[in-house]
Amino acid sequence: MPHPNDRTPFPKAAAARRFARIAIALMSPVAMLGCHDKGQPAEEAAELKADQGSVTVPKDAPQNSSLAFETAKPPTKAVAHMTGRLVWDEQTTVRVFSSVAGRVNQINVNAGQRVAEGDTLATMASVDFGQAQADASKSEADMKLSERTLKRLGELFAHGAAAKKDVEAAEDDFENKKAERARAMARLKLYGVTTGTVDGMFPLKAPLAGMVVEKNINPGQEVRPDQMLANDAKLVLPLFVISNPRRLSVILDVTELDISELKPGQSLQVRSRAYPDRVFEGKLEFIGDSLDPLTRTVKARGFVDNSDGLLKAEMYVGVDVLLRTKGGATSGRIIALEDSEHTGHPPKTGASVELPVNAVFSKDNRHFVFVEKSPGRFERQAVEIGTENDGRVAVTSGVTAGERVVTQGSLLLQAMTEAGKE
Repeated sequence: MPHPNDRTPFPKAAAARRFARIAIALMSPVAMLGCHDKGQPAEEAAELKADQGSVTVPKDAPQNSSLAFETAKPPTKAVAHMTGRLVWDEQTTVRVFSSVAGRVNQINVNAGQRVAEGDTLATMASVDFGQAQADASKSEADMKLSERTLKRLGELFAHGAAAKKDVEAAEDDFENKKAERARAMARLKLYGVTTGTVDGMFPLKAPLAGMVVEKNINPGQEVRPDQMLANDAKLVLPLFVISNPRRLSVILDVTELDISELKPGQSLQVRSRAYPDRVFEGKLEFIGDSLDPLTRTVKARGFVDNSDGLLKAEMYVGVDVLLRTKGGATSGRIIALEDSEHTGHPPKTGASVELPVNAVFSKDNRHFVFVEKSPGRFERQAVEIGTENDGRVAVTSGVTAGERVVTQGSLLLQAMTEAGKE
């Protein structure tokens, strides 16, 4: 079964071996001819030596021009590579439904338009809202009439022309009418209206400031306050979605192996296939308390800065979580090492290092590199690899910091070892 970290940047070994055999066959006569030109016997020319897993290349061999090297070093930062999905930031997002039943009469905004809190998004003709307006208007009139009656009876009582019980009854009636008016006005306030005529035109208003990022409403459309409970996906859609697209949430699927490495507040680096050269910065905010029984992953949430407006909601992205953990790698997907150059301490034996992806090649579902053990002598070493990022791959075992690794020409050396066995 192929290793999960096998990647297309590793060239095909079979083709490289054929190329190496041809190169060896062509280069050896050239090298020998060069020696004859200098007056040296052909048999004194240095020879290539290869056996299983080891290659010796003389200093003056032309194959040296095809080799490049790099000293293995610990990674400078700890990174966990994950996948995520961008969604609207719930702290700055509201999905607007109608609180009354009615028919859409006018739409005042379009998608992409900025609105302030309290702006009217649309108006709709509503019998229920008209009744609420009528109740409020009637309660206002009843209270004013009760107030005048109480005032008149109070004046009559002062001159001895009215009984005290009549005044008390008027006071009680006035308090009742006052309470009824308060109830009716509170109902209107819930609809976003405090005053106005009885016209039955309900104004659907923005609950908060932001940008209209979705609009699912048309003129003449019938809406109901309970449509969000329907089973039809079209009816469940909100009439408007208002959000701040300059800040998006990213939802991560975290495996059980990685849960212990994550803490709220860790930095995120988000990459999208739409912008392969851009890195968007963010923060991890929340880690879920339970695993999904189907995927066996935990949902984690962070936010990402989208000041340029390039990222879009529902994009799938790659996310690098910058870990706080120090020491050796904790799993096959995580690099977690402290840079020895900054700490002044040598790396731990067997700790992870970073190498260019071209240094690693695959054979029989395993990964290998060539390490220079002495000038001109190279040995093949099996390695375990971790996360690949920006053209570099974490080698979690098989190579230690300070070893000189072949980064270009590994497959040529491998082909030489194969030829040496034949």
